[in-house]
Amino acid sequence: MEQIPPLAPHPVQPAHPQPTHGPPPMLPPRGLSPWGMPARHRFENALLVLAITVTALAYLVSIALLVSGRLDTWIGILLLAPLLVYLARGRMYAAQRVNGVKMSPTQFPDGYRMVAEAAARFGMSRVPDGYVVLGNGQINAFASGHGFRRYVVVYSDLFEVGGQARDPDALAFIVGHEVGHIAAGHTSYWRQLGMFGANYVPVIGSSLSRAQEYTADNHGLCNRPTGAAGAIGVLGAGKYLMGLVSFHEMADRAGTERGFFPWLVNILASHPVLTWRAAALRDRSRHGRIFFRP
Repeated sequence: MEQIPPLAPHPVQPAHPQPTHGPPPMLPPRGLSPWGMPARHRFENALLVLAITVTALAYLVSIALLVSGRLDTWIGILLLAPLLVYLARGRMYAAQRVNGVKMSPTQFPDGYRMVAEAAARFGMSRVPDGYVVLGNGQINAFASGHGFRRYVVVYSDLFEVGGQARDPDALAFIVGHEVGHIAAGHTSYWRQLGMFGANYVPVIGSSLSRAQEYTADNHGLCNRPTGAAGAIGVLGAGKYLMGLVSFHEMADRAGTERGFFPWLVNILASHPVLTWRAAALRDRSRHGRIFFRP
C-alpha cells in the first residue's frame, strides 16, 4: 500500500493553494486508503438495520392502533409514508429540472466533468444528472433521486470557493461526496422509506445519517484526496476565508473540545461535527467516530 510521508504538525496553508492531484496532508493510511475503492463506514449497515427495525415496529403499532379504532395524526403520517416519500422525491426532482441549471459540456463544464469522473471512479454504470442552483451565499450540495434517476445539486457559491481563485480540488471532493451518496445507495427510495420512522426517534436516525456522511466523505476522498482540506475550510469559514483555515488545527481540536454539550451537538446532528470530520479525513487508520470524540 502506498504510504504518505509524515508532515509538519501545523503547516501554513496558502490563501489560494495550487490544485494538485498528489497525496493529501494525512497520516499514513493503514486500512482506509484513498487509493482503493471507497469504504463504507463500519457502523452504517448495523445502524441501517436498527433504523429499519424501528420503522417496521412503528408501522406495526400504527396498523394495530388503526384496527383498534384509533386514528391520530402521526399514525396517518406513518401509514401514508410510502406515498409521502414518493411525492416528496418527485417534487424535489422536478424543482431541479425546471429551476436548476443543468450541467453539460457547455454549462458549468467543470462540474459536469467532475460528476462524470466521480461516477467512473466508483464504478457506476450510469452518470447522475448534475444541477446548479442559486446559493445566495449558502455553501451546500446534496444528492437525491426519483424513480430510476439520480442527481446531484450544487449551490452556485461552491463554484466560487476561494473567491476569484476557485479551488477545483475542494469542489471535486464535494462533488465526489455527493456522487458517493448515490453510489452507496443512500438515495434509494426503499432505503429512505425504511428509515422514515427512525428519523423521528432521537439519536437513531441522526446516528445513521452521520455514518452515511462518513461513507460519503470516504468517496469524496477517493475521488479527489487533495480536496479534503479545502472542503473542510469552505465548510468552516466560507468561500472567501477558506484559505485561512488550518486543516490540521481543525482536526486536532476533535480531541480537545470536550464536555457534555459538544458531545450532545454531535449526537443529535445529521452530519458529524466539522472537527470530527477533519480528524477522520486526516487519520485513515480508523473509521470516523459516531458517538464519542476521537
